[in-house]
Amino acid sequence: MEYDYVIVGAGSAGCVLANRLTRDPSVRVALIEAGGPDDRLEIRMPVAFAKLFKTDYDWNYSTAKQDELAGRELYWPRGRVLGGSSSLNAQMWVRGHRRDYDQWGVPGWGYDDVLPYFHRAERRVGSNTGGVYGAAGPVHVSELRSPSPVTRAFLKGCEELGMTRLDELNGPSNEGCSPTPVTQNRGRRCSAADAYLKPVLRRRNLTVVTGARVERVVFDGRRAVGVEHDGGARITARREVVLSAGAIGSPYLLLLSGVGAAGELKEAGVPVVHDLPEVGRNLQDHLASAVYMSCPQPITLTKAAESLGNLLRYLVLRNGPLTTNVGEAVAFVRTSPEEPAPDIELVFAPGFFFEHGLVAPTEHGLTIGAVLLQPQSRGKVGLSGRDAAIDPRYLTDEADLRRLVAGLRTARRIFETGALRPYVSGPMAPYAGQGGEEELAQWVRERAETLYHPVGTCRMGADAGSVVDPELRVRGVERLRVADASIMPTLNRGHTHAPAVMIGEKAADLLASA
Repeated sequence: MEYDYVIVGAGSAGCVLANRLTRDPSVRVALIEAGGPDDRLEIRMPVAFAKLFKTDYDWNYSTAKQDELAGRELYWPRGRVLGGSSSLNAQMWVRGHRRDYDQWGVPGWGYDDVLPYFHRAERRVGSNTGGVYGAAGPVHVSELRSPSPVTRAFLKGCEELGMTRLDELNGPSNEGCSPTPVTQNRGRRCSAADAYLKPVLRRRNLTVVTGARVERVVFDGRRAVGVEHDGGARITARREVVLSAGAIGSPYLLLLSGVGAAGELKEAGVPVVHDLPEVGRNLQDHLASAVYMSCPQPITLTKAAESLGNLLRYLVLRNGPLTTNVGEAVAFVRTSPEEPAPDIELVFAPGFFFEHGLVAPTEHGLTIGAVLLQPQSRGKVGLSGRDAAIDPRYLTDEADLRRLVAGLRTARRIFETGALRPYVSGPMAPYAGQGGEEELAQWVRERAETLYHPVGTCRMGADAGSVVDPELRVRGVERLRVADASIMPTLNRGHTHAPAVMIGEKAADLLASA
């Protein structure tokens, strides 16, 4: 069947586009998702997101071996389900800092330009100090329903160290500490599918195709005319094809379709449609390392999900520890006065969160993760045969390691504050109390992991070398756009779900006005 728009990927941006474009009843839209329905309880229950990792709901990617991380291959979960990664994430709605968007240097994408699109998306549940948030959007942004008492102690500890307690985290500057705003509605996850897709599934001009893995964009010359999926089935687009498959999926599909560095495409046996060397390059991700401490009191998240009482409390009242997103509070800090804005995020979990939550704790512990917000290292998504090859090249710029080590030192200092002292009895394995510069550097190399925020591989820019222009059109071809986190020139000092939704909102306007 022929549609006006074919959208590839029902993630954070794709769901937005499906909703906004089909407001015009004369427009027919097909939304294609490789995964299936978001029908698992673990998707709805905030604390259970890690139980979806390495399942059929996850692309289950691995990186190339990382020389600067002890030769390890890192696991990268990405959502393969309606809602995309917003159905698997920790529900943190953190836009970032004003500087993040201004530094892109792209006309129409500065902070003041994109702020109305954040507001369009948001529905703040509870306080909205200073009108920071939107009021009537589809994404429910709220405080946690039942935060841990240890989380309050973390915030007091941050204040002891001179950090500012923020009334709202998502203002123009996020420097300071705050409870984490989460995308939840009465204790349930509010994914992009919940917010944007499910309310419009009955629209006659919207077709959602699940379980369909797109294999390439179909071109007539250099004009995109549709997509091909699952061994040759085609879906045709009268107007445009939009890739919203994420920072791995979108460049991967461009490459499979013959748009990328010509030499590499020929080497992979892919016919060249257009030589666009930056496709897949400029890969950035938030790398994180953590400090773990044992807690002498049985009040952490250890075995919380195994309690029948907690489960009943969640199912009946929608509160209690199973509503936690795990990362209950954050602090954004500068590791030196020379930094123009925060370069490290500290994420507090009132529990032991190790190896993506795939290792079940047997004792009570606490976690403070240090996240490198503005990595200087750059990696690449390419082809390995017909598969995606992911090489983030973590820590290849030495400044990245220095900043992460400084972040871990700050995490240790927070654990030493008076506010947290009653909840800390000493280091918790595998952390052994490393405190020296070299010890912490080695800890990072051996234990650092992704915070799940890859961006940049279809870089947007006003320059001719960028992958997409400021209207998100892929350069050198026609009727093809990219709308997801892959277009971000640099990472935000926050988390990537909120900007991906913003990109979807702005892309809908760009398409409607074309």
